[in-house]
Amino acid sequence: MSTKSSAKEIRQKGSSLLEITNLEIDGFSNDRWHKIVRGVNLSVKCGEIVGLIGESGAGKSSLGLAAMGYAKGGCKIASGQVMFEGEDLAKASERRRRELRGTRIAYVAQSAAAAFNPAQRLLKQTVEAAVRSGMAMGSAEAEAIELYRQLQLPNPGEIGFRYPHQVSGGQLQRVMTAMAMICKPDLIIFDEPTTALDVTTQVEVLASIRTLVERHNTAALYITHDLAVVAQMADRIKVLRNGKTVEESTTKAMIESPREEYTRSLWAVRNLYKEPTPSGDVLLKVKGVCASYGDHKVLNDINVEVPRGRTVCVVGESGSGKSTLARSIMGLLPPTAGSIEYDGRPLPDKLAMRDRTILKKIQLVHQIPDTALNPRHTVGAMIERSLHLFKKFSGATLTREAIKLLERIELNETFYDRLPAELSGGQKQRVCIARALAADPELIICDEVTSALDQVVQEGILKLLLDLQAQSGVSYMFITHDLNTVRAIADQVIVMQKGQVIQQGLKTDVLNPPYHPYTELLLSSVPKMETDWLSNLLASRAELQSLVTAV
Repeated sequence: MSTKSSAKEIRQKGSSLLEITNLEIDGFSNDRWHKIVRGVNLSVKCGEIVGLIGESGAGKSSLGLAAMGYAKGGCKIASGQVMFEGEDLAKASERRRRELRGTRIAYVAQSAAAAFNPAQRLLKQTVEAAVRSGMAMGSAEAEAIELYRQLQLPNPGEIGFRYPHQVSGGQLQRVMTAMAMICKPDLIIFDEPTTALDVTTQVEVLASIRTLVERHNTAALYITHDLAVVAQMADRIKVLRNGKTVEESTTKAMIESPREEYTRSLWAVRNLYKEPTPSGDVLLKVKGVCASYGDHKVLNDINVEVPRGRTVCVVGESGSGKSTLARSIMGLLPPTAGSIEYDGRPLPDKLAMRDRTILKKIQLVHQIPDTALNPRHTVGAMIERSLHLFKKFSGATLTREAIKLLERIELNETFYDRLPAELSGGQKQRVCIARALAADPELIICDEVTSALDQVVQEGILKLLLDLQAQSGVSYMFITHDLNTVRAIADQVIVMQKGQVIQQGLKTDVLNPPYHPYTELLLSSVPKMETDWLSNLLASRAELQSLVTAV
């Protein structure tokens, strides 16, 4: 291990590490092969971070996986070279590629929940690659705990003994980042590593990633749809669309003067804004609700209301209890105290005690589509199941209505026979939304439904949800860490911290001064399209953090 470590220490910044040439990746669907990535060239040097951006389905994740010599199920590297330190991974044996993965090339997946073994504790999974490569178990565990601390995980000495389902989505994503970094690899592929993180945690994780990359001259591919984030991280940016390169340049040049019209459209600031409407008739009322995972109390005396035909956005840091509140409302985690009323009537605590009428009226769009979609069922079959269950459609009508739903979420009938593995992260999330819409619900709980989507598609989805609200009067509880989304669609805002509601009210009251100190911390942490924003923020936020701690 010492020889390998010393070799890593003498990496020369700027030396060639990864060269991808004329890469073609094919995907199989609708009984034929079609192009996913079309003749892309990419180079990454030691100590360099290259950002890959583009809308959902552009081929970003497929290109990132190809950098390890890997193609996901239903796909293949059809032609081109993937040269890693002079070795073509596209032609290397599977045994050789396995030797490199985890130790010299690491990958941080877009969906951490689908990547972890649910039956193994987090610490054991974090150290697996390090122990396999020769590091002593004690040293590997100490290194993992130190990485947990650097990535701002709570109780870094203890959190590793939890199972994946016992931590929040944002915490799980940070554990996966620690897993990738533990062997100090030459190349790390970050596939949307901060998608599941709230804005305050995102700042700390971005700073940690950047520091660790700089310290060891590690190279990185940073895949994201968040343009403000990539501006803080990348030395160069490559823009992809429909599997082709649109343009590539230094980050500063790309931010200040993009050449192509498509790139400028990605840079456009979201102009969607809904004027907040005061509360009316209450549809959902949560009164004094507490909830726990075992002995760990997660919600403490929650009192919130969702008015009929309105949008209530719930914001807060990772682990603040946002998703747990959604689970309690849905009956997936019965409250230990308090009650929930729906349309003036008590709502049974457990999902199994609710009849089909209630199930139809309240739908959940899950935070993590990879765990919400059955990998063995086609898109059409999953949407049709909801249509048949709640509307009793069958035969040709069932198929026709399923295709209509696909078109409403900006997909089309070519997706009808695809499996989840054949979809991008954003496309999977849209399928989850279509499945919820199939029931024509009165209340939709949206748990981070746009976090995996690029800005262009985000705006389309949000417009769709607002149009549905205007047409049918549907209510939304919208759980998100994206404060731009809150500004765009909310009527009311609920701010949560450590399992408690610390502020709630109309959007115009909560998001305008004078701020609660914690709300101000959230607002100050929203990334801006400035290359030095992160550095400036880290230098100035210590005082604000101390105010929050004192509250």
